Amino acid sequence: MSSARSEATMADVAHRAGVSVSTVSRTLRGLSTVSDTTRARVEAAARELSFAITRSASSLVTGRTGRVAVLMPNLASWFLSSALSGMAPALREAGLDLLVYSVTDVQERADFFDRLPARRNADALLVVSFALTPAERARLDDLGMPLIFVSQHAPGRPSVYVDDEDAALRGTRHLLNLGHRRIAFLQTFDETGFAWSSKNRLAGHLRALDDAGLEHDPSLVMSVPDWKGGGMATAVGRLMSLQDPPTALFAETDDFAFRLLAALRAANVSVPGQVSVMGFDDHVMAEVLGLTTLAQPAVELGRTAVRLTRSVIENAEGAQERHIVLPTELVPRGSTGPPPATGR
Repeated sequence: MSSARSEATMADVAHRAGVSVSTVSRTLRGLSTVSDTTRARVEAAARELSFAITRSASSLVTGRTGRVAVLMPNLASWFLSSALSGMAPALREAGLDLLVYSVTDVQERADFFDRLPARRNADALLVVSFALTPAERARLDDLGMPLIFVSQHAPGRPSVYVDDEDAALRGTRHLLNLGHRRIAFLQTFDETGFAWSSKNRLAGHLRALDDAGLEHDPSLVMSVPDWKGGGMATAVGRLMSLQDPPTALFAETDDFAFRLLAALRAANVSVPGQVSVMGFDDHVMAEVLGLTTLAQPAVELGRTAVRLTRSVIENAEGAQERHIVLPTELVPRGSTGPPPATGR
């Protein structure tokens, strides 16, 4: 009896449940197109026959792999790892496997787009926080699978993201409302083409200054090379030695802001007494360090991306053109306050 059960096929399960083989496949992969009654009948038959679906068997019936691929710049950042932690359980609940491609430098990037390893290995590709060139996007189109963009708006493509520009605008308004008029914006210096958020966040910052009737001072927008090394100390030195130094610093990300806080502390610049600091993300350490920030729901971005991906795979009406914008929230903490009495 145990030998017969170990050799059971999907066709055997279908026969016992009184359904088609394709219905068995859809049921055991967790697709939502199967009624609860049919699902219970198929699962009972599978248990009775000790049958476990395999990806290869499923693919033969449906033409699908049961896998979703993810392309992201790296796995080290808090935001990207949080987004991935939202995707993994959602995919598992849907009966889909996760295949991650982490492309961390220029050479890996060139190799990925040359080889396109995701070809025929997944049913969809999630592109996470990855600024594609037109040529790279054309190459991904060659994969012949749906593309879903995460943490970035992609016109004409399904995407899940936050409005970086609007969030940054509200963050700068917060600093303006505290009385700051000299507000610097610090961003990562990127020569690899992986940056995706700086442009929109800077645009929101500058728009808030425009709305307040303030002129742009190019010396207050600074790209910082080697910001994880000595670059941040150099940036702080340049800003604080200006004839009219800033009274507030808006960092592109919380990771960036943490390094900024350390550099200010090393330079004996008090926060927020001499200068206020604001970040973007709401990193898990932001509350611990008292960092004012724009919170974005990184884990929920991952979960929502999976729900959208399932709709695209299952050809739900309108899914290919759907854009989902998740909210951001200003979280004021101890790193921001009014400018010093001598600040303007």
